[in-house]
Amino acid sequence: MKVAEVLHMNGGMGETSYANNSLVQQHVISLTKSIREEAIMSLYRSKHPRSLAIADLGCASGPNTLLVVSEFIKVVEKLCRNLNHESPEYKVFLNDLPGNDFNNIFRSLDNFKERLRGEIESEIGPCYFSGVPGSFYSRIFPNQSLHFVHSSYGLQWLSKVPENVNNNKGNIYMASTSPSNVLTAYYNQFQKDFSLFLKCRAEELVEGGRMILTFLGRKSDNMFSKECCYIWELMAMALNDMVFQGIIKEEQLDSFNIPQYTPSPSEVKLEVMKEGSFAIDQLNVSEVSWNSLECESQMSESHVDGAYNVTQLMRAVAEPLLVSHFGENIIEELFNRYKKILTDRMSKEKTKFVNVTILLTRKP
Repeated sequence: MKVAEVLHMNGGMGETSYANNSLVQQHVISLTKSIREEAIMSLYRSKHPRSLAIADLGCASGPNTLLVVSEFIKVVEKLCRNLNHESPEYKVFLNDLPGNDFNNIFRSLDNFKERLRGEIESEIGPCYFSGVPGSFYSRIFPNQSLHFVHSSYGLQWLSKVPENVNNNKGNIYMASTSPSNVLTAYYNQFQKDFSLFLKCRAEELVEGGRMILTFLGRKSDNMFSKECCYIWELMAMALNDMVFQGIIKEEQLDSFNIPQYTPSPSEVKLEVMKEGSFAIDQLNVSEVSWNSLECESQMSESHVDGAYNVTQLMRAVAEPLLVSHFGENIIEELFNRYKKILTDRMSKEKTKFVNVTILLTRKP
């Protein structure tokens, strides 16, 4: 499986699309708003640039895609009014893998600009948007061309499935039953990928440029902690049931592994320090419920629909990977089984995603 060719969120605006099943990701972005605002203000005051270049890496598509861009422009425009400065021009770069639904983003731009002008209620600087398809584990921008980089829930995805994990029998990710070599292979791939990511962004950011990264991660130093692996273990249960009933071949399951690594704060910090191009301004950990309705404080409804919401979330994220490996015919059956397992587990315990957020400044 070539990850860059098959890894993308479900496109469009349908029932199983990422656009309609990304409330958890929206909530995670909202949790880091104060950090971003502080970074944006600090950046502008130190640089006073006439042109600001912003990149959102792993932008996906849907209502979250332009959320940070909108926020960035509002903060800068308010600062400009307070300081009696002329508005800068904004160059916005939206990056994701080539399979991303960029068309959906481009169709929304006119409405986005019109809405933004209405919310700011004053003339703003010109905004230029570009879609930048490609892996962020490579160079994707010219030298020293960016002022601000943002990525949320993108960097837990690896550039490829780690090598030498063929003995991860019955699992699709790191798990308590995974052999030690599997855990080591996942960690080594994370180190290699994240180090390369930092090196590439260090070449693309101006001196003093800011970067805010949020990973789906874990608090524990235990790689197969329930905090990060449980949601995939439950999907593996559904797949194993289908193997037992002859719907899926055992060798199909044993050859499927999720290209993801959910790091701890210490692992993220270590790679930043080893690469050496960035100063760490903040490193925070937060939690959100698996159930998006709980994030929206709709508690009574959330208890009824929680498993459905999580199933839809995971389907929007994982379906292209699953289809690429197992084919389309098993998808409905798989997610029906997955929903039943989630219903049982979520009725008995609290389930949360752990987020690791780091704010970095490009060193001189």
